[in-house]
Amino acid sequence: MKLRSVLGIALMVLASSAAHARDVLVSDPAAFKAAVKAARPGDSILLADGEWRDFQAVFTGIGTPDKPITMAAQTKGKVVLTGQSNIRLGGRHLVVSGLVFRDGHSPSREVISFRRDSKQVASNSRVTEVVIDGFSKPDRRAEDIWVALYGTDNRVDHSHFEGKTNAGVTLAVIRPKGQGEANRHRIDHNYFGPRPPLGSNGGETIRIGTSEESLSDSLTLVERNIFDRTSGEVEIVSVKAGGNIVRENLVLEAQGAFVLRHGNGNLIERNIFFGKGVPDTGGVRVINSDQTVRDNYFEGLAGTSFKSAVSVMNGVPNSVINRYHQVANARIAGNSIIDSARITLAAGADAERSAAPVDSRFERNLIVGAKGQDPFRAEGDIAGIALAGNVQSMVARPLLGKGVEQREVTLERAANGLLYPTDPALAAVGAPRDLKPVTRGEVGARWYRGNSPEAAFGTGATHPLAAGASLAEAAADAQAGDTLALGTGVYDVAAPLTVRRRLTIAGAKDAKPVLRVASSLARIAGGGGLKLENLAIDARAAAGEDALIAVGGGAAPNYRIAFDGVSVRGPGKGRLDGIVMAPGTFADDVTLTNSDFADMGVVVLATGEQEPKGWYPMERLTISGSRFARVGMVADLLRKGNDESTFGPWFAMTRSSVADSGAGGASLRVSGAQHSDIAHNSFAGSDGILVIHSVGAPETRIASNAFAATPAPRIEELVWKGPPRGVIEDNLVEAQP
Repeated sequence: MKLRSVLGIALMVLASSAAHARDVLVSDPAAFKAAVKAARPGDSILLADGEWRDFQAVFTGIGTPDKPITMAAQTKGKVVLTGQSNIRLGGRHLVVSGLVFRDGHSPSREVISFRRDSKQVASNSRVTEVVIDGFSKPDRRAEDIWVALYGTDNRVDHSHFEGKTNAGVTLAVIRPKGQGEANRHRIDHNYFGPRPPLGSNGGETIRIGTSEESLSDSLTLVERNIFDRTSGEVEIVSVKAGGNIVRENLVLEAQGAFVLRHGNGNLIERNIFFGKGVPDTGGVRVINSDQTVRDNYFEGLAGTSFKSAVSVMNGVPNSVINRYHQVANARIAGNSIIDSARITLAAGADAERSAAPVDSRFERNLIVGAKGQDPFRAEGDIAGIALAGNVQSMVARPLLGKGVEQREVTLERAANGLLYPTDPALAAVGAPRDLKPVTRGEVGARWYRGNSPEAAFGTGATHPLAAGASLAEAAADAQAGDTLALGTGVYDVAAPLTVRRRLTIAGAKDAKPVLRVASSLARIAGGGGLKLENLAIDARAAAGEDALIAVGGGAAPNYRIAFDGVSVRGPGKGRLDGIVMAPGTFADDVTLTNSDFADMGVVVLATGEQEPKGWYPMERLTISGSRFARVGMVADLLRKGNDESTFGPWFAMTRSSVADSGAGGASLRVSGAQHSDIAHNSFAGSDGILVIHSVGAPETRIASNAFAATPAPRIEELVWKGPPRGVIEDNLVEAQP
């Protein structure tokens, strides 16, 4: 064949190949389906700008490394998938780019799935510059995964994930039972934005694998992402496989820790954690064999126990696959642990977790405890952890001696924003000086910054409302953050107000408004929250079959309720409860401040979650400076189960009084809370306080209270085999008649 003919054929092939690389604009699901069927390597299927509602896309095909098949927005950020939408990928060398998921939720258990079905997974594929913002199922107990990585050699990068409020991992590497091959996925340069506490296990931001295949290697890389207030549960990143690398990530005010939960031979290096003193902010927890934690920077972490800046756990002898394998051959070196509350060694040691760490080393670490305190705690035998070359700032009574040098340490913040010792002799101790924190501009979709934060109470407009005006109409017309300012007089509430936004109802200055309630004052619906301030509620005519404030099943998770300077008079003891939460709802906080409650049932009834998994109804319940007379209970707060993956509930009651109150043997019952502080209160002629411990290592203090004609407070243990834990001190208990 002549050279001219050969060149001609080659040019024809190139031209034919170029002709197949097309941009195909589609405007509806049918056109998209047809375009997918006809797609060839190099083609781009562009979704037309606008809203794609209830779009359940199946994107399959076989591209090539240099000519992938792409599914993309016509304009980045201008294509919004809403309602019940999701995407399933199947094939090789596929790319999804530029899309936004918002204002809805997936109809299935995954929003973006790297598999079409159990027989067709995606490999060598990529999701980039994709946004999933608040795309959560309305019932927080309904579980889904926002991004599920199946197959091998896939990448998720430069994407934005924020506001997941229902159960399930934000991004998971799925390694089905019997499929223990290496995955080699890459998860990099993503923005993982705020994820509020779930109030149960199952709120991880990233999970790699599950226990079934945890003793095989995944080889996944998690690199240069930002984790910003990702506080779903105690495991921010949960590693349940071997051979993974988690490096150069930035963690900001995130409650929980990176946890080497299962699997061996993982590397955690050059990550930067800023806790800023936020409760339960942690660093890295070590379990299993051959784990390396090196060259990381931890500052301002307030977590303790499993949420410590560094936690090395005890294991279970001959552990089954899903419990705690013994720590062996761990290397924890070259880390800076600054202004942090705790380093816990042999964490969780108990009758079951009795296998202490062995053949491990803790060396060349720089330790500066918070407020000059010694952060080290040993909860069991630590002879298997060799200490060498560590430097700790001076403390009065250090726990550790050999291998931890006590000396004066002066720190200076360097150009990279991190603190380092000024003494050149300490240059080789602690985190390296070439750490470069990843910036917000490097991660996520650069064209997306999310919606404005939800309006807080009192940040909107103020609307004066004269006595006799329709409170129901005003509440319906109010916008998020608005305040209804009431004057002196009576406001009749014939039917419950429906509250769908953050709303404040308050007495105007020097006014004395009275809300006269016929049955129930309000129902909190999706997106709602209610603050009552400087007013009286007359519920004496209420039928008593409802709650004063009911939180409906459709209420968005993480709502708030607050009473400040409010008096409530009910129809009689036990006939009308105060605040009642439906199962599946979750409050960030409920606060009762400087308020009075009389002739009611349970003022805060929070027992709706009855499943043993460990769901609970609110993160914080705070009562201060308030008075309770002839009520069934001040509060009945329940968290069942014994899972250790949550932060709360937190309960506090201070400088309040309780008289002639109680039902079922208690005037206050708190069960399953992780933190309880009951101090400087008075109880008279009432049933007593009952605190029930059921999970973890709860912190309970009952101190400086007065009990007149009231039983002494009690703490009961449901799981712990030793004597009741907690502090009961300086209480005055008068003899009962």
